[in-house]
Amino acid sequence: MADTTVTGATVTDTMVRVENVHRSYGTGAAAVHALRGVRLDVPRGELVALKGRSGAGKTTLLNLVGGLDEPDEGRITVDGLDLSTLGEDGLLRLRRDRIGFVFQSFGLIPILTAAENVGVPLRLRRADPREREERVELLLSLVGLADHARQRPGELSGGQQQRVAIARALANNPSLLIADEPTGQLDAETGHAVMELLRAVVRSERVTALVATHDPTLLDLADRVLELRDGEVVAH
Repeated sequence: MADTTVTGATVTDTMVRVENVHRSYGTGAAAVHALRGVRLDVPRGELVALKGRSGAGKTTLLNLVGGLDEPDEGRITVDGLDLSTLGEDGLLRLRRDRIGFVFQSFGLIPILTAAENVGVPLRLRRADPREREERVELLLSLVGLADHARQRPGELSGGQQQRVAIARALANNPSLLIADEPTGQLDAETGHAVMELLRAVVRSERVTALVATHDPTLLDLADRVLELRDGEVVAH
């Protein structure tokens, strides 16, 4: 495996590496052990599905990989960066520049149009207005919503809102896309279409995706499937 170092990051064919990660909440007998020595690799350029029952630790693991939480023990590397060495400013830059998030609840701003919602990350980065408009137009076309750019979330279906959320997550050209139950509020047919879109985005945008889902019908669309059970990754 050949490695090259770019701006402090070691680039390999592994986008995410989780090594012996533990995370507990509470103390003593009341402690909840969400993760127990998790080890996994997410290959660069693949859509990896993370399955498991509610309470298995999926969301906890995604939050740790996304730099939203810290493990009690163990090491996490994302896009060549050891998260434990970044500090709060470094984690902020990681989330802004290298990771896109898609949540079950969509998380769109109700008073903004679809185009304006997609453009929010670019505004935060202070991108050139023309660059921002071109990127937003491209992304809305990518997710099949070019004709809905001026509509607000309340005027869109659930599936359309999730497509806007995916476009927004891609605004800053992230290396990694993290999606936590992205089809949880959608009917089966729409959920399947959203997962197909995520798979297409992985190919066209050359990103890596780590997607948590409890829906077994969606797992066939992943390049590989990892299972969390009682806070541990089990063979699949």
